[in-house]
Amino acid sequence: MPDTPLWQPTADQIDSSRMAEFQKLAESKAGRAFADYPDFHRWTWEHNEDFWPLLCQYAGVKVSTWGERIVADADKMPGARWFPDAKMNFAENLLRRRDTAPAIIFRGEDQVKRTLSFGDLYDAVTSVAQGLRAEGVGVGDRVAGFMPNMPEAIIAMLATTSIGAVWSSCSPDFGVKGVMDRFGQIEPKVLFTANGYYYNGKAHDSLERIEEITAQMAGLKRIVVVPYTDENPAIEALEKGALWGHFVANYAPNQIIFEQLPFNHPIYIMYSSGTTGLPKCIVHGAGGSLLKHLSEHQLHCNLAPLTKLFYFTTCGWMMWNWLVTGLASEATLVLYDGSPFYPDGNAMFDLVDEVKVEIFGTSAKFIDACNKGGIHPMKTHDLSSMQSILSTGSPLLPESFDYVYEKVKSDIPLSSMSGGTDLLGSFAGGNPVRPVWRGEITSLLVGMATDVFDDEGKSLRGDKGELVCHRSFPSMPIEFWNDPGDKKYRAAYFEMFDNVWRHGDYCEITEHDGMIIYGRSDAVLNPGGVRIGTAEIYRQVEIMPEIMEGLVIGQQWEGDVRVVLFVRLGSGITLDDDLAARIRKQVRDNATPRHVPARIIPVADIPRTISGKIVELAVRDVVHGREVKNKDALANPEALELFRDCPELQS
Repeated sequence: MPDTPLWQPTADQIDSSRMAEFQKLAESKAGRAFADYPDFHRWTWEHNEDFWPLLCQYAGVKVSTWGERIVADADKMPGARWFPDAKMNFAENLLRRRDTAPAIIFRGEDQVKRTLSFGDLYDAVTSVAQGLRAEGVGVGDRVAGFMPNMPEAIIAMLATTSIGAVWSSCSPDFGVKGVMDRFGQIEPKVLFTANGYYYNGKAHDSLERIEEITAQMAGLKRIVVVPYTDENPAIEALEKGALWGHFVANYAPNQIIFEQLPFNHPIYIMYSSGTTGLPKCIVHGAGGSLLKHLSEHQLHCNLAPLTKLFYFTTCGWMMWNWLVTGLASEATLVLYDGSPFYPDGNAMFDLVDEVKVEIFGTSAKFIDACNKGGIHPMKTHDLSSMQSILSTGSPLLPESFDYVYEKVKSDIPLSSMSGGTDLLGSFAGGNPVRPVWRGEITSLLVGMATDVFDDEGKSLRGDKGELVCHRSFPSMPIEFWNDPGDKKYRAAYFEMFDNVWRHGDYCEITEHDGMIIYGRSDAVLNPGGVRIGTAEIYRQVEIMPEIMEGLVIGQQWEGDVRVVLFVRLGSGITLDDDLAARIRKQVRDNATPRHVPARIIPVADIPRTISGKIVELAVRDVVHGREVKNKDALANPEALELFRDCPELQS
């Protein structure tokens, strides 16, 4: 490991950060000064009944009543209930501002440019909320969005949650079965959609799939279509269809009646990837989601009013939900829908300069692709507005850290984040008062009793184990949909350790109190009884210029497990003996001999979920002749056939 950080905040940057401002409030509450961030972090979870109310005060959380209790059954996981007597509304907290400042800046590739003020946003939500009430939508009903990442998706979500209904969304690149596997379980009353979407310079129609989807939806009362790729789309074939303008035409903007509901009344239904069966429907609550996002936005991302916050995401990824809550901090949201590489690899950096993005969020795969594509923004762009870069979706390679600081921007924090749909946030991420070390997630997040356990449930430092959280936190799911007795919920997180959330990541807390993720626990390799995280191999293989990406599995072989590496090669590259030898040497020299793949096999494509994550378990099942239960969860299910009956794996 290098002995100097890649980025170090100055004393002035630390003192002016929201984290430092909040820490001073916490010191007053605790009656003592904290020695450093780890000391402060420990206080936030050891004294979580002081921390979360203090955050509510600091962030100005709007409630109609708090009640007496902060948490009921605090020692139960699951079962703890935060602020059980409070009443509030999620949308009210996101619509606190109503002036002419920009709330949303939208770009639909090079086709659409729009800006909405906070006043525009509020007025649009009032009309849609009235329309929903007129359709009979009420507290607890479900409303779904099959939407591009456009302002109407946010407007529809806020209208839904303002009246106490529950929002669920996925992106328009989902196939019919993928949509039905999700929305078919929750039976929405209203579906919001667009007539199509733009991707890679082309308009793609959605109406044909919408007809097929809605014909199968029980209980659906209305389909609201946003004209996007066509100003006047033909929707006559949709029996319950109405164009957005017609849906709101009779409802003039007025004061929104925000339903005051229990603190953790359901607002979102999210979905697991669904590659091992029907996606699990994960229900998240209003107050817990709001507090988690406020803590991450304001303290860990230094988000302030009118800061321009961008995250490249679709409506099918939890980062959309995370991004939208930026409105509760009065941030300006920058939305982009389409390919991040259209018309070329500079598109996202062009966007930063055009609208002056300050917090830039993307995926680790995007950063890696820019690196391999030779994109050099330091030479081609100004980027003076950019204050930080956020990355998530998969572990960020050490070489990607190098790329950002050498070729993107050198004087800002690079914040890798790790968490997920399960908690609608992160366990570890950035921190404006902490240095950035190569290959490490900077910091454990406030309020979270995050740790690494061995198989016996003992805490580890400087060694690999299971990512856990051993105290309750407000954004734990309320429940899984249609899960009597919470059986699926408990099986997902609480089977390995009693009363401790086991997240399913294989990781390590470093000497800098940061974190390194080595892959999913269920994909960990075990050759000769030694646990190996797949990310440890990806880190070595994917820095090689000949390799675009890899996928690693463990193959059962002769009573043991052998490591198999599949590689997608660059254009014109072939896997000859020399390249195979260099791959093995790279892994052996920088990991261990046990990490060296026994077989290296070139493939034309690597299967991934619609949200972009590679599916090691599905490939492992195919290699071992087992059925992959839900191929519709994949963006490219045909790629699985490339792994079936590989002759290289027969000896």
